[in-house]
Amino acid sequence: MSPSASEPPGQPVDELPDVAPRLRDLRRRRGLTLEAAAQRAGLSPAHLSRLETGHRQPSLPMLLALARIYGTTVAELLGEHPPERDSVIRGGGMGPAEADGWSYRQTGGWGRAMQALRVRVPYGAQGDLVRVHPGEEWLYVLDGRLRLGLGDSVHELTPGDSAHFDSLTPHRIASATPGGVELLFVHTLLQSPDPHARPHT
Repeated sequence: MSPSASEPPGQPVDELPDVAPRLRDLRRRRGLTLEAAAQRAGLSPAHLSRLETGHRQPSLPMLLALARIYGTTVAELLGEHPPERDSVIRGGGMGPAEADGWSYRQTGGWGRAMQALRVRVPYGAQGDLVRVHPGEEWLYVLDGRLRLGLGDSVHELTPGDSAHFDSLTPHRIASATPGGVELLFVHTLLQSPDPHARPHT
């Protein structure tokens, strides 16, 4: 979740111009201090402050974490509000959005607890970033090769391969091919029941 090292300090980024004030407004509407929201998102208060002032661009994992905290979706966080909630999403209805090098298209319904995206991860983007957050993730590789770290294990997935895991497992996502990797990505806040848990008596 670290910003690019080449990004000049104090210079606002050009992408996602409306997300900064929206992040600040959502936090205030939820009655959260900068420190409380940052702690829940796994960020430093200074980093969240830079996101809220537009001096840093949020990555897609950051947007997912902040959307969860503020009770909304990534699409709504970016200001993408369709006239009505439709069960059918047309392929040509919306162009790709960019978030810290990742590009993605909304492929799921708006305002839903489960978020479905079509994501392209470029080579070398955030491959060393370890993510841990509530919920579950499901990935399906469409094109390229995906390097997926789950805990202490590293897996290489090729087109047609998928992975379904608990998001509390430390995980890393990176492209294993110079041309990047394209995948379907589904995230939900719901947690599967522990198969080893004993029923209450």
